[in-house]
Amino acid sequence: MSDAATIIWFRSDLRLADNAALSAALRCGGPVVAVFVLDEKAAGRWAPGGASRWWLHHSLAALAAGIEKLGGRLILRRGAAADELAEIAEAVEADTVVCSRRYEPWAIRQEGAVRARLARDQRELKRYPGWLLMEPESLATKSGDPYKVYTPFWRALSSTISPERPLAAPKELPRPAKWPRSETLADWKLLPTKPNWATGFEPEWQPGEAGALARLDAFLDAGAGDYAERRNRPDIEGTSRLSPHLAHGEISPRLIWWRVTCVRESNPGQDSGLETFLRELVWREFSSHLLFHFPTLPDAPFRPEFAAFPWRKSASMLKAWQRGRTGFPIVDAGMRELWSTGWMHNRVRMVVASFLIKDLLIPWQEGEAWFWDTLVDADLANNAASWQWVAGSGADAAPYFRVIKPTSQREKFDPDGAYVRRWVPQLAKLPDDLIHRPAEAEPMTLRSAGLSIPRDYPAPMVDHAEARECALAAFKALKSGDGKVS
Repeated sequence: MSDAATIIWFRSDLRLADNAALSAALRCGGPVVAVFVLDEKAAGRWAPGGASRWWLHHSLAALAAGIEKLGGRLILRRGAAADELAEIAEAVEADTVVCSRRYEPWAIRQEGAVRARLARDQRELKRYPGWLLMEPESLATKSGDPYKVYTPFWRALSSTISPERPLAAPKELPRPAKWPRSETLADWKLLPTKPNWATGFEPEWQPGEAGALARLDAFLDAGAGDYAERRNRPDIEGTSRLSPHLAHGEISPRLIWWRVTCVRESNPGQDSGLETFLRELVWREFSSHLLFHFPTLPDAPFRPEFAAFPWRKSASMLKAWQRGRTGFPIVDAGMRELWSTGWMHNRVRMVVASFLIKDLLIPWQEGEAWFWDTLVDADLANNAASWQWVAGSGADAAPYFRVIKPTSQREKFDPDGAYVRRWVPQLAKLPDDLIHRPAEAEPMTLRSAGLSIPRDYPAPMVDHAEARECALAAFKALKSGDGKVS
């Protein structure tokens, strides 16, 4: 025990409950100083995108309010984390800085810089787990290599993990004799102003730890046992929508695992749906495992032969996809949901990703970058692994010949057209059989029904059957090694 202050450096763990680093800071016995550093230079092009900045503002405000209730303050600094933390440590006479681990390549370099800078002043950085259920180094194949296939990774993790009761939030934070200088959230200008493109976010989300716990409660109370069937339906509330809370560390995966395990034990009838949900949670884990062991995952194809793929460069086609003006209703609905709410249903994410990559032949990195800027749940590992999975270039990827047909997905997972009607209101008055394929409707049939295809809704930008054949030819040429596409 020591009377020296300890700094808790909040990063992607914006919560008070089940925070191992915070618990470690309290065990030191002295004052605890909570700090968040906005170090955009360290993150480079993976600094928070527009939607994440909106969420971060509100999440930090919620965290600051929670810390104040415990008698503390959240100190905000903008700049190089190593310099800011060293300055704060000097001001409050702290011997130790504690933090939760991160696994992005830039964050690992940042930790090294912080450790070296503190060591110059005989101070120490201590890291603790919390972002994942298990640390990336703790799971390996029988040969000692990182896992590259999801199913054996799931089996290894689910058979190894022993759920522990999550750590409780502290009841008080010991105060230092004096507080260091702090900036304000308003100084950082994280929120959009003119234009305010985030007006649709507020009705959808409650950033912060309380919002995360409420979301988990609602999901479990609403009958998560049906998750396996309902999760593929974008027209209903069938998913947990916990992803942005996980992305900002407002809730720990361990707390989720614990709560779900308790429900499974008390409600055996829900076991199938809840196991499916846990598998989705472990896909997030698998993605971080891949990123940690293969740090080029966000930039380069995991399977190196895909570096020679003959991608198409088309700014106009990319923009049409981004704006939800492809002429394929399910694709356009997804892209408009994303722009309006900062989120997109996971099934639809696969559809829009496949369309960009395999119908338009635009590089998956373009989609990854757009999602990074527009998703409130942007997560570097999950984003990169999922885009590469759809492209066929990643670990345990979908086969190259799997080309998703948008109209089939729409008919199967949005059978009544509710999802498309919500996000593409130009098509709202069309009957079910036409909303699937509005461009294929016969003009006379529409006229006799008193209907018409709105002039402001575009015709399909490609013929899917032809685009599919072109994509397959490109992938087959790549596989054969001749690199020629007829």
